[in-house]
Amino acid sequence: MSSDRITIFDTTLRDGEQAPGASMDLEQKLRVARVLQELAVDVIEAGFAAASPGDAEAVAAIAREIDGPVICSLARAERADIDLALQALASAHHPRIHIFLGTSPTHREYKLRLTKEEIVARATEAVRYARARCEQVEFSPEDASRTEPDFLVEVVQRVVEAGATTVNIPDTVGYALPQQFGALIALLREKVRADVTLSVHCHNDLGLAVANTLAGIEAGARQVECTVNGIGERAGNCSLEEVVMALRTRADYFGVRTGVRTPKLCAASRAVSEATGFVVQRNKAVVGENAFAHEAGIHQHGVMTHALTYEIMRPEDVGFTSTRLVLGKHSGRHLLAHRLEQLGYQLDAAQMLRVFDQFKRVADHRKEIVDADLHRIMREARPG
Repeated sequence: MSSDRITIFDTTLRDGEQAPGASMDLEQKLRVARVLQELAVDVIEAGFAAASPGDAEAVAAIAREIDGPVICSLARAERADIDLALQALASAHHPRIHIFLGTSPTHREYKLRLTKEEIVARATEAVRYARARCEQVEFSPEDASRTEPDFLVEVVQRVVEAGATTVNIPDTVGYALPQQFGALIALLREKVRADVTLSVHCHNDLGLAVANTLAGIEAGARQVECTVNGIGERAGNCSLEEVVMALRTRADYFGVRTGVRTPKLCAASRAVSEATGFVVQRNKAVVGENAFAHEAGIHQHGVMTHALTYEIMRPEDVGFTSTRLVLGKHSGRHLLAHRLEQLGYQLDAAQMLRVFDQFKRVADHRKEIVDADLHRIMREARPG
């Protein structure tokens, strides 16, 4: 794969579904998987086969029905988990096993009760076992951002020697800061063989998931783990639509690209929202209802003159049909005159002053002015 190509690893159906209240049934998962296929993500993490019979069934169904993307199942660093993942992925054209094991002092002491030596032994044995049975094996040192850098380097080097083809560095609890996380990825890029893909998986506990992901890419990561609408554990994951459009919009800076069909982003967002019941906030970047909406008069005038004055992306590039100019109390004369003209009203300057004054009085008490309001204003103002 070209060094300027970023692999998009979508974990909406695994980590995304782990968000409390986001569980999906089999049919919902298949609908989302088809949307991800349309979106042209590179990898679909279809689930965690060992988590439940339902998860194993979903992974197997997606492996049977979805062609194109790599289909992946998560597994703990245990043979039983790996065997269940392999069974579920039996029909996949391009299967991947994703093994994880905690490496931080917190995880070693309180969750796993294992020494560093035992962590290395367990990780390498699991990767070796999986690689003997599957061409693509990914390993994640869970809580990597809170792991001692020297020990993290050792674990990564050893799992690569054991056969890992991708090594994913998770900021599992959203603890990292962009500069720190970028430096960690740069360190690993220096120490790990160039033919191994470095990946990042960032959580949003401090609102830094996308920023940390971009820092990782700048430092040499070439796979991004993300979810549609940024759903996931606690405050969620790196948002797929945000990181993809950041890389596209600022290609001048990053110099990399993805294979995502960006005009499908809004459809994917809606599909995941419907499947999970998680409403997308209006001011959500890229796919939110307000992402290409303007109410302030100065902004509206600028956008009407030239969209680039206040929009760095084209709405159609992410699946919106057009910019939405909202009539409200912050709107100015330019948009009001434009909308009234569209409705068939022709006003001279004096009439426009009178109508604009009435418009402002009404708008002070309404969140948005619609066409019916404008017709009423025109009747009450009785222009000309």
